[in-house]
Amino acid sequence: MAEKRIPKRIAQAVLNSLKGGVVPRIGLSYIAVGRRQEIEALLHDVDIISEGGATFRFIEGRYGAGKSFLLQTIRNYVMDRGFIVVDGDLSPERRLQGTKGQGLATYKELIRNLSTKTRPEGGALTLILDKWINNVRSEVVQSGIDYDHRDFSKEVEKRIHEVINSLNELVHGFDFARLLTMYYQSFVDEDDDTKGKVIKWFRGEYTTKTQAKRELGVNIIITDDDWYEYIKLFAYFFRQAGYSGLMMMIDELVNIYKIPNSITRQYNYEKILTMYNDTLQGKAKYLGIIMCGTPQAIEDQRRGVYSYEALRSRLAAGKFSKEGARDMLAPVIHLDPLKAEEMLVLTEKLKAMHESLYKYTCKLDEKDLAAFIQVEYSRIGADTNITPREVIRDFIELLDILYQHPEMTLQSLIEEHALFVDEDKTKEDDDFAEFTL
Repeated sequence: MAEKRIPKRIAQAVLNSLKGGVVPRIGLSYIAVGRRQEIEALLHDVDIISEGGATFRFIEGRYGAGKSFLLQTIRNYVMDRGFIVVDGDLSPERRLQGTKGQGLATYKELIRNLSTKTRPEGGALTLILDKWINNVRSEVVQSGIDYDHRDFSKEVEKRIHEVINSLNELVHGFDFARLLTMYYQSFVDEDDDTKGKVIKWFRGEYTTKTQAKRELGVNIIITDDDWYEYIKLFAYFFRQAGYSGLMMMIDELVNIYKIPNSITRQYNYEKILTMYNDTLQGKAKYLGIIMCGTPQAIEDQRRGVYSYEALRSRLAAGKFSKEGARDMLAPVIHLDPLKAEEMLVLTEKLKAMHESLYKYTCKLDEKDLAAFIQVEYSRIGADTNITPREVIRDFIELLDILYQHPEMTLQSLIEEHALFVDEDKTKEDDDFAEFTL
């Protein structure tokens, strides 16, 4: 396994991220295990999107169960297939709907993270627009009209406007098309100032219509209420510009669940319903939407997604779905815990990555790895509460310690850990006895 060379930069990023409890944005292919059914189901959606359809999925799992990991894995898969991806986490300041800029803040985060295979770190909007124009120019040359031909510019403009005009029938499409035209003209004129202002508009950074009117001559801006309409426009435009489609990924739905005001929560769930209905009714094209949340954030009928009856009736699982026999074609994908065998494979991959990064031979063998997994899964309540995040963090810490202290052994660390746990348990028992007395 160690013979598969892992770039040092990627190994460092992956191990540091996982040790910190964060999912890395690169290098996931080196450590991916399990989730085959979930990945296949989501990739089936990808085919639908690329053919002009739209899909909506929820990924449900407890904290640390692997939701974000699956999300990032799909992100990398779809970018390899020519998709553009926008992703972001909800927070108290970022919601799907708001009256104080929270919805627009989510849009800004998504556009900031707009990524392609060649720009996976985000910030790819300018790159995409410039590439689109250059591709059109190359196509014109390939059709037999050279750059210095008198009809070259006319033919390029004709093809550019064919794409732009196709947007006019969509909501806000006229203004969107007008701004694309402005961008193209400023590209031709090498007017970087106007290009920058158009990008600023597309990023949702104009706060007033007056400002947009003064700088660009358009009397419209992206707002809390209509930002999702522009996501649909981008999805359609990206397809016309030569990409497979757009995938929008939103994590941390729990931040809607936590909103104290019930009416505000309902407005946010209403926005989800709008998106969900659009994908089912053909009102969105070339767009995939994936949202992630905990079981509580989705299934709680008092505050969660299921508190909105129109969503609950559409999303709730049927009577036959259960752990080990999930319906992967349903709108909600429930993440079952990774099996101990899958976690064992993961530790082998992490060990190989650690060896590659620090250029040493780890003394842990297969029996040691199995012993580590056994210890992790033998904790009280591990059958229902243990998560991949906890196991991974423990294992990377173990690798780091053994690398820095070669005199130590896995057995000694396990015994010390067991002794520490026993002492804590004894102290808890004593505290409880003292309290009851």
